[in-house]
Amino acid sequence: MTLFADSADLRPIRRLLIANRSEIAVRVIRACRDEGIETVAIYADSDRDAIFVRMADHAYALGGDRPADTYLDSSKIIDIARKAQADAIHPGYGFLSERADFAAAVQEAGLIWIGPDPKVIEALGDKIEARHIAEAVGAPLVAGTPGPVETPAAALAFAREHGLPIAIKAAFGGGGRGMKVAWRLEEVEELFESATREALAAFGRGECFIEQFLDRPRHVEAQVLADRHGNVKVIGTRDCSLQRRNQKLIEEAPAPFLTDEQRERIHDSARRICAHAGYSGAGTVEYLLSANGTISFLEVNTRLQVEHPVTEETTGIDLVRGMIRVAQGARLADETVPAPRGHSIEFRINAEDPARGFLPTPGPIEHWQAPSGPGIRVDSGVAQGSVVPGSFDSLMAKLIISGATRAEALERATRALREFEIGGVASVLPFDRAVLAQPDFRAEHGDFRVHTRWIETDFADDLARALEPHARVAASATPGLMRIAVEIDGKRHELGLPTNLLAAIPSGGGPAQMAAPDEPADEAGVTAPVPGTLSIWQAGDGTEVEAGQVIAVIEAMKMETRVEAHRAGKLSHRREAGSIVGMGEVIARVE
Repeated sequence: MTLFADSADLRPIRRLLIANRSEIAVRVIRACRDEGIETVAIYADSDRDAIFVRMADHAYALGGDRPADTYLDSSKIIDIARKAQADAIHPGYGFLSERADFAAAVQEAGLIWIGPDPKVIEALGDKIEARHIAEAVGAPLVAGTPGPVETPAAALAFAREHGLPIAIKAAFGGGGRGMKVAWRLEEVEELFESATREALAAFGRGECFIEQFLDRPRHVEAQVLADRHGNVKVIGTRDCSLQRRNQKLIEEAPAPFLTDEQRERIHDSARRICAHAGYSGAGTVEYLLSANGTISFLEVNTRLQVEHPVTEETTGIDLVRGMIRVAQGARLADETVPAPRGHSIEFRINAEDPARGFLPTPGPIEHWQAPSGPGIRVDSGVAQGSVVPGSFDSLMAKLIISGATRAEALERATRALREFEIGGVASVLPFDRAVLAQPDFRAEHGDFRVHTRWIETDFADDLARALEPHARVAASATPGLMRIAVEIDGKRHELGLPTNLLAAIPSGGGPAQMAAPDEPADEAGVTAPVPGTLSIWQAGDGTEVEAGQVIAVIEAMKMETRVEAHRAGKLSHRREAGSIVGMGEVIARVE
């Protein structure tokens, strides 16, 4: 298939800045090299030795290690783009990729934005407005609130009126962040507050709306590519039902076990939604499909999806290069998109311990051996010796397996997962291997029984028996930077040195001091299960708590992790809300 019609008047891109990090930055760098475009990387302090920084033609420090100070600082990123003389910015996924204000600022700076127009991002990024667009074109929908819900009490009232379960969703969110599903009335108000906090931390806006949540649904999505001339193509479908806490873990294309009527309805409504909105670039229209066949529009992701490689493998279309061409003004060819060839499955390889509730495990990767061979693709942002920082997403790599049929892809995946070896940090590889052994996923009963809560329900007991906790190794944090102003040939430069460099040099030329022996364990201490930000105390200082009671919430790798009291007693805080805490650090005591 010829994806684009011949065009001689494309807007030139000589140098492109990637406003992202890790695996997706590597992916964009490779696409740019295929297009003959130079790349500019930007990096947080903890990413300064990352693969994407070394691969890029140019790299600039953002200065800092928090998302707000680095990959979410739009003005800093645009300033670097100007300094680097970039022509365009690709946002990847996450961070600023769905921020209309960032897209507008990029265009106002005279740069090419690799994505849909800011007004389209604003319309479809507002989940309530997106529902209105879906209604206007006749897309399938379940009941929901007409606008943001103001209070936890209002959320509870909706649940009582329409019944459970309900989905509480960030109006300006995406990627599963800021979304909570309530199955019991007594948890609605707490989950509403949690979704609001998570949305505010991830997207800068905390408004949430509510809609009915289909019980045991599959998550099916349509990949769209549209140009700036009104042409919209649906490239194919994907199934992303294997999720935990609304975070996708395994995806495949094309979405299996759909009827021709269901596939056509998804394709048709996705095309009409994007055409109505004036969409351009790569995007995804997501749906829920219930066990009884009910289809309901979920949202539009106005960016590249993490799972895009399975569509690339089954269509032969490079979606990242397609995005770049669309931004330059290319016109999609009138040819019909051919049916997918074969089947492809993607496994997100996260630095998480599935035996401990998928706790993030940042730290150094001591061993890394990825599989290879026919039908195997590995998109990675790390290698042996890399450090997974605790400030950002836990995704290390994506393993993409393709075969002529779904059965062949499953067999090839079994072999590839056996070959994949990761040491140092925990990984979800044991989980992936356990999933592949499940008849529900392999559809050995004649039907596909996986749904969006399958991991927490049907699969929970088998998963618990199949997993063993990863050895609790203290994360070796990447040293921070000490910044020193120096002059070279009369010009001021800022030199960044690891903070532990001078600490390793004995003062006065004498021998280094021996480290103090470890202190005895504090039986009353409540330790942080993950490194991150202590975002809120759920129990006040000096209050009486029960064993198992949630006393605090830590935001780590863009997800909230609850901290429970390990015994009953009087709680005393050791760290304030808003503090940055390390894994294993004592944040409170229960006397």
